[in-house]
Amino acid sequence: MRTRAYLSLGSNLGDRAQNLQRAVTELSRAGSLGPQSSLYETEPVQVAAQPWFLNCVVALDTQLSPSELLSTALALDKDMGRMRSQAKGARVIDVDIVFYGDLIVEIPGLIIPHPAMHERRFVLEPLAQIAPEATHPLLHKSVRQLLAALPPGQVVRRIADNEHEAKTGSD
Repeated sequence: MRTRAYLSLGSNLGDRAQNLQRAVTELSRAGSLGPQSSLYETEPVQVAAQPWFLNCVVALDTQLSPSELLSTALALDKDMGRMRSQAKGARVIDVDIVFYGDLIVEIPGLIIPHPAMHERRFVLEPLAQIAPEATHPLLHKSVRQLLAALPPGQVVRRIADNEHEAKTGSD
């Protein structure tokens, strides 16, 4: 049986748009891709002295268990050269499981829904684009409601589908 998972992807090193596209392509091997949000340029959170991120959210219909999906995401991080030298620091790619169906998972190394997703505009904006009515299984609020409840702050701006288009203004 397939379960719809929502994954948040971010990159702030190298060709950020290409990094995200490569990650999405690799993740497609773990199931069937569903909707994918636009790219969003976002200011760093917690560690401000680093380049801005590009973020997106992708839906994935998968037969992998939550633990298997986490292993896939971590292997992708490593394969793409992610170095975990500083918590919340700059990275080529970061893949987080935001939702896995309506499951609540709390095992060592994995918490679903992502424990901070409801506080992160860089997750909620792109998630609201593709799944505004998805419901947080613990908070019992839709993504749209969680986004509306965020206080002002953290710059998150939707851009074109890739950095080249965003820079040149072409469609």
